[in-house]
Amino acid sequence: MSTSTRNGLVRLQRVIAASSPRMIACSGGIDSMLLATVAHRLEPGVTRVAHAVSPAVPAEATTRVRDWAQREGWRLEIVRSGEFDSEDYLSNPVNRCYYCKSKLYNSLGQIARAIGAGATLMSGANTDDLGEYRPGLDAAREHAVRHPYIEASIDKAAIRAIARYLSMPFAALPASPCLASRLYTGTRVTAARLQVIEQSEATIRKATGIEVLRCRIREDQMYIEVGASDRKRIDAALLASVADIAAHGGLQLSGVSLDPEPYRPGRAFVAVQ
Repeated sequence: MSTSTRNGLVRLQRVIAASSPRMIACSGGIDSMLLATVAHRLEPGVTRVAHAVSPAVPAEATTRVRDWAQREGWRLEIVRSGEFDSEDYLSNPVNRCYYCKSKLYNSLGQIARAIGAGATLMSGANTDDLGEYRPGLDAAREHAVRHPYIEASIDKAAIRAIARYLSMPFAALPASPCLASRLYTGTRVTAARLQVIEQSEATIRKATGIEVLRCRIREDQMYIEVGASDRKRIDAALLASVADIAAHGGLQLSGVSLDPEPYRPGRAFVAVQ
C-alpha cells in the first residue's frame, strides 16, 4: 500500500470514529460500500448500514449490499425511502436528487434516532462530487449528514485504492447512479420506464460485454450511450431487442437508437449542460 493510500485510510478512520453511534447510507456503489466496510470493521458495535430499495435502485445493487453485509456481519436495515410518493420527484426537475435524498435522509433519520442519542448519518460523497452539480448535497446539509470522504479529503481514485488494499472484490466497480438518472430532465419518472432501462442495460451488457453504458429516455425516445470504441458493438439486432423489451414493458417508444455522441456522465441533466 502506498503512503498516500495508508494516510487516506487513517484520516478516514479518524473522521468516522469521531461520530458514534452512526448509520451509513449504502447505495451499493463502491463509495458507500467501502465507507460502510471501514466503519463496521472499525467499530461494529456502533455502526449500522441502511440500504434503500425502490424502482430507481438496480436489483444488482441490492443483491451486492445483501451479500456483502452477510459476509461482513453488518447490521443492515433495508428501507423504502418513499421518493415515489413525491410529485416533486416524479416530475423530474433538474434538482430531482434533492427530493429523493430528502425522503431518504428523513427515513434514515428516524431509524438513526432509534439507535440512540446523537446517532449520525453518513454518506459516501467524496471530494470529486464537490465539482459537480449535486443537489442531493443540499438535502444532506439540511439533515446534518456527514461526508467522511470529503472531511478526510478523499477522492474517487483514493477510494478505489483503499478498496484494493482491503481486497474488496468490487474496487473497480464502474460508477452507476440510480436508474432515474437515465431520464432526461422533464421526462416523468415511472416505475415502468426504470424497469425497461434496467432490463435493457442488462441485455446489452450480456450481449456485448460493455460495462459502461446508459440507456437514456427523453420523452418517447431511447438513446443508448456507450464509449466511442464500443459503438460498433451496438448493431441493429441489439437495438431491436431493446425495442422489444420496451414494448413488453408497456412503453410506447417512437424509436431506440445509438446516441450520436459517446457516453458522457450527466448528459440527462439538461439544465446543466
